[in-house]
Amino acid sequence: MWAVELPSGELVGAAGLSAALFEAPFTPAVDVGWRLARRHWGHGYATEAAAAAIGYGFDTLGLDDIVAFTSVGNRRSQAVMVRLGMTRDAAGDFDHPNVPVGDPLRPHILYRLRRPDRP
Repeated sequence: MWAVELPSGELVGAAGLSAALFEAPFTPAVDVGWRLARRHWGHGYATEAAAAAIGYGFDTLGLDDIVAFTSVGNRRSQAVMVRLGMTRDAAGDFDHPNVPVGDPLRPHILYRLRRPDRP
């Protein structure tokens, strides 16, 4: 993950790529993710930082596919995924194995983005 900072140097949060290595139907995979301080939500920072990470993944690392996932109720992150051009893969939805059984955050939804020059 990379630090996300404002031009003033204020830390906003982090964004980047990571390996999704837990057991799920779509793993192993490379995941784009972000985490921002709440006061910085709604300014486009997550979308901008995630787009840079996706560009790095496709252009520098040569990845063919990047995924993103979030809990079912996290509408803000789902909106970022849509703005990034990602497509919901309902067949890939899963219960996150690192979230305790019974926790309302355990059910996750999956989005995908294929490298533009790939079918």
